[in-house]
Order: sequence, then structure tokens, then C-alpha cells
Amino acid sequence: MAVYTDVSDEALQDFLADFAIGSLVAFRGIAEGVENTNFQLRTTGGDFILTLYEKRVNARELPWFLGLMQHLAREGVTCPQPVADRQGVTLKTLAGRPAAITTFLPGVWPRTVRGEHCRPLGRALAQLHAAGRSYAPERPNALGPDAWAPLLQSCAGGADAVQPGLQAELERALARIVPAWPGHNGNPTLPRGQIHADLFPDNVFFLNSTVSGLIDFYFACTDYLAFDLAICLNAWCFQPDGAFNVTFARQMLLGYEEVRVLDEAERSAMPVLAQGAAMRFLLTRLYDWINTPADALVTPKNPLDYLKRLRFHLATQSVGGYGL
Repeated sequence: MAVYTDVSDEALQDFLADFAIGSLVAFRGIAEGVENTNFQLRTTGGDFILTLYEKRVNARELPWFLGLMQHLAREGVTCPQPVADRQGVTLKTLAGRPAAITTFLPGVWPRTVRGEHCRPLGRALAQLHAAGRSYAPERPNALGPDAWAPLLQSCAGGADAVQPGLQAELERALARIVPAWPGHNGNPTLPRGQIHADLFPDNVFFLNSTVSGLIDFYFACTDYLAFDLAICLNAWCFQPDGAFNVTFARQMLLGYEEVRVLDEAERSAMPVLAQGAAMRFLLTRLYDWINTPADALVTPKNPLDYLKRLRFHLATQSVGGYGL
């Protein structure tokens, strides 16, 4: 369960006294998520989400995230909205952690991805990118290609214990991916903007087959728009047995292009972008797998799930492999 910081009833009631959202009725920890402590909060004024930002989140960057959510909502994207206290402050402190209350979104995330989810997801992602164009502040992607080699090196003592030969295989993959990355070594750059960078199924709510909201913007950053799409290809289009579902991918890409058409450079770069997306999540999962204490309240995710995806993308030669 992803609750790292306990909050007492008394501390929460004192915290809520600064807000005009009613008095506490109930609150409970939310199991999903691995970065922050989240509670579902019910007051006499309605339902909300309370987030305590843990040490892996840079507190100085929190105003950027909260500002992005406010901006996206003004542009028509359904996402959580920070709730201001009586003094107009949205970022406060609770139990020694930076904390914020956001609005609660209706809907459920798909425990099993189906084809009918993928086209609406593609449209929603493109709408997010379009809405983010007018959000001027930038946040560099701290988990982009420049971070991958140092992250792999930090895992050097444990990678081969996860799977023999894993360290060398990932080093070879990095030696292929990074020189081919857009903007590196004279390669063409791609359209940039604000991206979600973590739009996994548990961060997308649906009502029936309609996207009802996007959540968890705390990996959002300024990067290639098509990289966000490559992250979604990894997160949504692989079956539990590791097989790639090209029908899901095609529906996602077609949905995206209903709102924003990919240019030729983005299409050409899709295999390497998908390789990089698989590498990024493989490495962060590998780091957590090696370094999470056995008694931690959160269970680390198996990095080898992303090794299968990385191998698939390394063998894919063009955007045709993704259904376009």
C-alpha cells in the first residue's frame, strides 16, 4: 500500500480548519501509486484527494505541477484541481510533508485494458498536449536519456541478481538508443511541449468507454510530445504474457491523430522513442526492485516486464510495427 506517512485524525482536522470545504467525515489510504502518500478524503463539503509529497518529489517543483493542472483544466482537460485554503494557498504542510488537497474525479481506471479504451486514450493524450501548449513554464525531464546511464550504473551491483546478464544487455541497448535519440548527434528534434510522462492505466479514469479524467501529474515535464505517446504504447499495448497488441496500438495512434497529426519525423522516431520509454521504466523499476526494503509498505514492480517490451521495440524497424 502506498502510504508512507501516517496522518492522525487530530492533525487532519487541524489541517482542514484552514479550508472552507466542511468538516472531516472519513479518510482512507489509497493503495495505488508508488511515489506519494494519497488519501481519499470525505468532508461535509464533498469528496477530495489529499496528497502528501514524499522525499522523492522535489518540493520546489510542486508549484509547477499544481499550476499545470490548473492550466489544463482551464483549457478543457478533466484533471484534479488544487483546492486553495481560506488565504488562497494550495501548497501547505501536514505531518512534516508538503501537502495539497485536490478535487475528486468520478470514474474507475481499467484493471484490464481493452481495445475500446485505446482510441479514447489517444484522443485524451493529444488534447492534453494541445492544452499544454499555452503553459509557458518549463520543467526538464529528469528521467530523460541523460539520466539512463547513471541510473543503470547505480544498479550495477544488483542487476545480474535480478537476471543473469541483465547489466550487459542494458548497456548494449543504451549504446544503441542514446546515439539515435532525437536531438542527439545531429538527429532531428521533434515537437516539444508539456507531457504527462506517466499515463499508465491507473492514471486514466473511464466512465463506460469515455475518459472521465487524467490524474497523477507528478512526473509531468517538458519533452517531446511523441515520447508521451511512446510511453502509452508501452503502458497500454502489451498483453499479460508480454505479447504486443498491434490492434490496441493502432487504435491509440488513430485516436491521437484525430486531434493532432504526427509529423514524419515523429513517425520515423517512434521505434527509438518506444525503446527509450521501455528503458526509462525498466531502469526505475530495477532501481526500486534492488533498493526497496523488504518491510516497505509498497511492493516494487517487476522490471523484467519491461525487458520483454524493450526487446520488442529494439526489433521494430518503423512506425508500421505499431499499426500505422
